[in-house]
Amino acid sequence: MKRCCFLVLLAFAAGGLFAADWSGVLDSSVNYMMGAGDAADHSFGFEQYTNLRLRVRTREKATFNAAFNLIAMAGAYALPAVTSGFAISGENYAAVIELERLYFRVNGDHIDTEAGLLRMNFGYGQVWGSSDFLNPRNPLFPNARPRGVLGVNAALYPSDTLQIRAFVATPKNPMDFDGSGIIPGFILDRHWSRASLQALYAYETKGFAETVPAGTDQGFHRYGLSLKADLELGFVLDALYIFYPDNVDIDRLSLGAGFDYSFLEGNLYVLAEYLYNGASSVSALGFGGSWINQHYLYGTILYRFNDYFSMSLSTLFCFDDLSFQPILNVDYELFQGLSLNITARLPLDQKTLNDGKTGELGPIPPLPGGAEGMAGAKFIITGGVKLRF
Repeated sequence: MKRCCFLVLLAFAAGGLFAADWSGVLDSSVNYMMGAGDAADHSFGFEQYTNLRLRVRTREKATFNAAFNLIAMAGAYALPAVTSGFAISGENYAAVIELERLYFRVNGDHIDTEAGLLRMNFGYGQVWGSSDFLNPRNPLFPNARPRGVLGVNAALYPSDTLQIRAFVATPKNPMDFDGSGIIPGFILDRHWSRASLQALYAYETKGFAETVPAGTDQGFHRYGLSLKADLELGFVLDALYIFYPDNVDIDRLSLGAGFDYSFLEGNLYVLAEYLYNGASSVSALGFGGSWINQHYLYGTILYRFNDYFSMSLSTLFCFDDLSFQPILNVDYELFQGLSLNITARLPLDQKTLNDGKTGELGPIPPLPGGAEGMAGAKFIITGGVKLRF
């Protein structure tokens, strides 16, 4: 914690020595959960979150970038953070200071280079992000900021519509100190007037044992393909396959596909995206993702009443066990930079509706392997005030 404080102060000092651009977001939120199973009947959480971003132009073509998360929590927010060792608690609140980004960027005549703690994003998927294996997504938490990775990017532009990018990233296990766990790869992006295509290849050495099958003493390959097209409807396809030599299995495929469309001069927006989640794919629980079943559908309808007020209704549905979660979101901008937000989620499954079996998206989701879960939530609502500066 002291070291993180020192880094924050150092960044402020750097901002005073160089021409720096500061920006960020301040988010105050309150959460209420009606518990299910062994969870408390009613629980509250309070959080004060700030993300500070610094950009300093150090030379004509070089830029230094840094970002920090400063978080104060109490109640339901603080308990899991302190239990996991993520936060330090004291009287009144628990606190976290996290280094989120710390990298430099050099814009060359033909090659752009980034190195440090940065965001490496892959694919065009809007909901599931199957290709984005370094930053797994969860549509139940759409505002979660992707965690940075230590790595290097180098992008070459043979033409205005073609980009070739090579990268090297460290694996998820930061204690993989023997050098056997690295992720080199490359990406090809090709753009046309109404469509874009991205091809991805990445190799991961055997150091990242979490996804290596038992008895395998070699690394594995990732092959990704992502396509988006604007043909009246906006179509997207995003897929990633994990390949082990001499061990081909469809369960290692994660594939998302969907569309979006705007009506009524852009005021009404509709999106739907399906996910096929292989049991040992990048989106599966235990392999970097969050899901234990195979087939999911996410849909949302958003209406903008005016420039300040919007409301959306979304649903995440699992075909395998017929569980689902409706999500209501309301946004109101008081003035430029300051907005109010309310999000409510209602976990439902067959047991909730007709005393059938429990489901993954229900109040008490089952554990991997089908074991009965012990605790969950019948209803969750979060309200917040967000200030952008």
